[in-house]
Amino acid sequence: MEKILDVIDSIANQRGLNTQTVRDALKIAYINSAKRVLGQRLEFDAILDDEKKAYRLYQEIEVVANDDERLKTEEKYGVISLKEALKIDEEAEVGDELKKEIGLEAFGRTAAMALHHELERALQKVTENAVYENYKSKVGKLINGVVERIDGEENTYIEIGEVRAVLPKKNRIKGEKFKVGETIKTVVRRVTMNIKDGIKIELSRTAPKFLEELLRLEVPEIADGSITIEKCARIPGERAKVALLSHKAYVDPVGATVGSKGMRINAVGGELNGESIDAIDYSDRPEEFIARAMRPATVSKVICAEENKAIVMIESAQKAKAIGKAGVNIRLASMLTGYEIELQEIDGASKEAKSEDASVLSALFNS
Repeated sequence: MEKILDVIDSIANQRGLNTQTVRDALKIAYINSAKRVLGQRLEFDAILDDEKKAYRLYQEIEVVANDDERLKTEEKYGVISLKEALKIDEEAEVGDELKKEIGLEAFGRTAAMALHHELERALQKVTENAVYENYKSKVGKLINGVVERIDGEENTYIEIGEVRAVLPKKNRIKGEKFKVGETIKTVVRRVTMNIKDGIKIELSRTAPKFLEELLRLEVPEIADGSITIEKCARIPGERAKVALLSHKAYVDPVGATVGSKGMRINAVGGELNGESIDAIDYSDRPEEFIARAMRPATVSKVICAEENKAIVMIESAQKAKAIGKAGVNIRLASMLTGYEIELQEIDGASKEAKSEDASVLSALFNS
């Protein structure tokens, strides 16, 4: 195993792995190999020899009296007689712990096979951990991949870099179809790893984060932080609402996001299978935020009650807009603001009449 570290370092560079992490895994592999061959209860250590670029394997053994009974049993591998210990260390005494160098090659083919197996397993584990950590850090981030296959349940398997991920049918926008070989955009929704299944990466095109990442890609002001997406709510493939906040006085968050003639927002909607996107100004005042979230309906008044409930007063003529087709508008407004919204109608005609009466009285008093 001379200069094995050169080989390991080369493998680490080829796979994009941290060199020190691979070296640490190699050390554990040596120790585990010795335990498999000589005994699980024995203690070992592996120390790096920089000159030979290899690990030296040592057994941690207890110094015992020359007539100790353990020297005649299977436990002899964990102890050493005082007589033999003095050959290693002239100051050794009974009860001391010594490190005795051992060579696995002296234990034949079994030891060689054990070491080979442990090295392979160590490299595999380090590789899997590196991939896991890499994609774990990408949760909620936009990612491109190539459709590899679509199974009978319409789950889409996508190749992303060195791994294959899955876009479940439930995470796909209703009505969209993909073809094998097609490159598509998704966000990483979840990354898990276990002994049985290895690494599993779940993708999504229905998560609000997907819309946010597409807007970040399309709108430079969002990408550079001039505008932030404070809240986002979607009914995938139908409609979405995003609440935007500008951090620069001269930047209009809605105008910048929509773009000239709606080019930016329409480009994002096109990626979402025609999803309609409402861009609104965010407010930290709940009443104002809820009123804006109810657009395109015009709201007369908002009263926030306890337990995240809000009463939204509207004129009868605005009711259809407030609710939206199949209730989509009010559902999205509720999702966006976090409030359970209750509509309360105001009689528009009555309100108009009262306004006229007030004008007449004002004219009489001022005449």
